[in-house]
Amino acid sequence: MTPALLVLEDGRTFRGEAYGAVGETVGEAVFATGMTGYQETLTDPSYHRQVVVMTAPHVGNTGVNAEDRESARVQVAGYVVRDPARVPSSWRATGSLQDELAGAGVVGVSGVDTRALTRHLRERGAMRVGLSSVEDDPAALLDRVRAAPGMLGADLAHEVSTPEPYVVAAVGPTRRRVAALDLGIKRMTPELLARRGIETHVLPAWSTADELLALDPDGVFVSNGPGDPGATAGPVQAVRRVLAEGVPVFGICFGNQILGRALGFGTYKLRYGHRGLNQPVRDNATGRVEVTAHNHGFAVDAPTDRVSETEFGRAEVSHVNLNDGVVEGLRCLDRPAFGVQYHPEAAAGPHDAAHLFDRFLDLMGTRRPHGPAATGGRDA
Repeated sequence: MTPALLVLEDGRTFRGEAYGAVGETVGEAVFATGMTGYQETLTDPSYHRQVVVMTAPHVGNTGVNAEDRESARVQVAGYVVRDPARVPSSWRATGSLQDELAGAGVVGVSGVDTRALTRHLRERGAMRVGLSSVEDDPAALLDRVRAAPGMLGADLAHEVSTPEPYVVAAVGPTRRRVAALDLGIKRMTPELLARRGIETHVLPAWSTADELLALDPDGVFVSNGPGDPGATAGPVQAVRRVLAEGVPVFGICFGNQILGRALGFGTYKLRYGHRGLNQPVRDNATGRVEVTAHNHGFAVDAPTDRVSETEFGRAEVSHVNLNDGVVEGLRCLDRPAFGVQYHPEAAAGPHDAAHLFDRFLDLMGTRRPHGPAATGGRDA
């Protein structure tokens, strides 16, 4: 096996073996707590420029397949596992995770004490990291890690967005039309909308409010995605205009942060973020606790103890994380708009929050007559 090196920006070093492509990569080190759904994690555009450390010790046993991808390619900057499966064991597998990573050119490291690495990141916070199977000198790799850009101030949505608009047709009769702003959208999102009779027009991250509204949509969806919401100006301006027009808005994850900024709230970077499939979130309106899928390193800075006055009327925090009290959802009281910080479309589960797509459908009300709308080819 080819030796590999992992060096964090604070100098902590781990050694292991190459897993996936042989080479070198630098990104933000984050840990994901899911015991299943690693293929959805790898192909989630929200993980762009991040090196994912899997807390589950054994990874790769179900292999990979074409159906479980959330985008057209592996999105992570690097991958760290403790015990990779030697062979896949699933009737759905069409290949191994090792070969998938190698084919995508994604550098990984195996044989690492991921428990110790995760504890370090929890104590010190998410930080830059370098993985290399071509460099044996930790000091040399550390220099390159510290010279790499961090996540603060990173405007990344345009790097993962679709280059051209495309349409996902409704399943059965079309009940609504939605304009989706693709900041790193996952394929399961328009699929779940389609199952509810919603025709989804997916537009690039740099689309303007005029382009969104030109579709005469019943609602606007703002997707998940990577980067610092504080450095992402265009989508904020687009959402502000949509709110002013009174068109229903639903944002998830990064889209919730964009909605928050459009309402006038700030955002901030979490110490190590929420990533995985088991985050408990309370709906403040009902008291119901849902187990949810997450991937966010930033959060909205909004008061949880009162209703806020914004340019677009009253708004409140609708959901909170029960582990740390972080804002997990926003709701406008005088506009048809809401957002959640987690992933209700979670393909690998849990599915506690899938009902939010029904809520969006209800928010859009009765379908109005529409004129012709432009369509495009599928390119996700």
